[in-house]
Amino acid sequence: MRASGILMPISSLPSPYGIGTMGQQARQFVDFLSQAGQAYWQILPICPTSYGDSPYQSFSTYAGNPYFIDLDTLAAQGLLKPKEYKHIDWQCTPEQINYGALYEKRYAVLRTACERLLASPPADYRDFVRKNRFWLPDYALFMALKDAHGGACWQEWEHPLRQREPDALKAARRTYAKDIAFWQAVQYLFYTQWQALKAYANDKHIQIIGDLPIYIALDSVDVWSSPQDFQLDADLNPTEVAGCPPDYFSADGQLWGNPVYNWTAHKAENYAWWIWRMKSNMALFDVVRLDHFRGFAAYWEVGADEETAINGKWRKGPGMELFNAIEKALGPVPLIAEDLGVQTDEVKKLLEESGFPGMRVLIFGFTPDYDNEHLPHNYKPNSIVYTSTHDSQTVCEQIMDICSEPEKQFAYRYLRTSHAEAMGWSAIKCVWASSANIAMTTLQDLLSLGADSRMNTPATIGGKNWRWRVRAEALNPTVSSMLGEITKTYMRG
Repeated sequence: MRASGILMPISSLPSPYGIGTMGQQARQFVDFLSQAGQAYWQILPICPTSYGDSPYQSFSTYAGNPYFIDLDTLAAQGLLKPKEYKHIDWQCTPEQINYGALYEKRYAVLRTACERLLASPPADYRDFVRKNRFWLPDYALFMALKDAHGGACWQEWEHPLRQREPDALKAARRTYAKDIAFWQAVQYLFYTQWQALKAYANDKHIQIIGDLPIYIALDSVDVWSSPQDFQLDADLNPTEVAGCPPDYFSADGQLWGNPVYNWTAHKAENYAWWIWRMKSNMALFDVVRLDHFRGFAAYWEVGADEETAINGKWRKGPGMELFNAIEKALGPVPLIAEDLGVQTDEVKKLLEESGFPGMRVLIFGFTPDYDNEHLPHNYKPNSIVYTSTHDSQTVCEQIMDICSEPEKQFAYRYLRTSHAEAMGWSAIKCVWASSANIAMTTLQDLLSLGADSRMNTPATIGGKNWRWRVRAEALNPTVSSMLGEITKTYMRG
């Protein structure tokens, strides 16, 4: 079936409270998608952000981001009063998130709401805690301990806690019982709002594509609670870390710093850790995008003491053995393989054996000297194809600011326009007209925006990464009608 959609992070939604949330504006975006005849809303990871505010560096692979909890919804439930949140200065602009202000101010508001929630818990609260007991108690304890240690990484905690000695954990649960209850209540609020939003989207025939990062942050409850599943030494320090070799995005490669998996241990456990992770994601999303799919065929491993990713080495990944174990446990799961980057025969073979759709990106195709696989006339039906991605330049920025003159002239010919204000729409038409089953655009390309709207620049930290938001007035009937017309023309409705 031919279909299409928009990549739009929840954080980028309009909101008067500093960051996009799962409230009314999210539902209005679902309405926008529905009116434009779209079938998919793709988002970025929804887990809590930590290092560098990146959704790919999280304190937990299971927890939801507290910033996405909608405050107006809490007020409607009687958990907040307007005076407790409506007049807070979130020190942001309509186009940019201020994560520092969110960190300083959001949790105080959530603590007020959670105190009321816990004073008279809803009927389903205890059931929620029971159903999520495989991750929630450890997560809540981890966050309580982080607060108690001034936000320090768990590797800096005292030895008994770092090593998870039973007596130390038991004592900590008693000492920080109130904080643990708070962090559990926050997750109840998140999951309650998320399930309501997903149900709303599904009722409008919109499927949500989630994003599963391949790696786990070192400073996370996942590594702290399961150190045997990662390559750590006796003192629980990483021996090797993850990254990728020099490529299109960075001449030094990308040094992500995440600990790499101990795949021998995962195999001995019949990949139980991964099965739980995938099961949890399939409960949240309709489709899951597997970030850095090539890492399951072979991954780039870098010594923990290296300053760049240049001096890494390739290591063999789990391959189809992992995906076969997942399918045996859960049945067929709708996955998308993010197979961008270094293409090798082993990656192509794994993609073919898995049957997952791979990804292609239009802006990577503007090379006039050879017939590039990222150009729409080369797309395979079993693909999910994009105008650009959250990690790349927008179409307008790529052509106007990055392309060489020959590349720019080729792009003009291919898109049949040289006008910046029309480039996003021309790119969408090209991708929508292709033979790929699923075609996607970023909201930035839909609005023909430039460099100021870029979501992330790989291999960089800070700056404007992960901060972009859209103005509410941009999501208007004119734009949805124009996208709807293109969608009908290329029979993706």
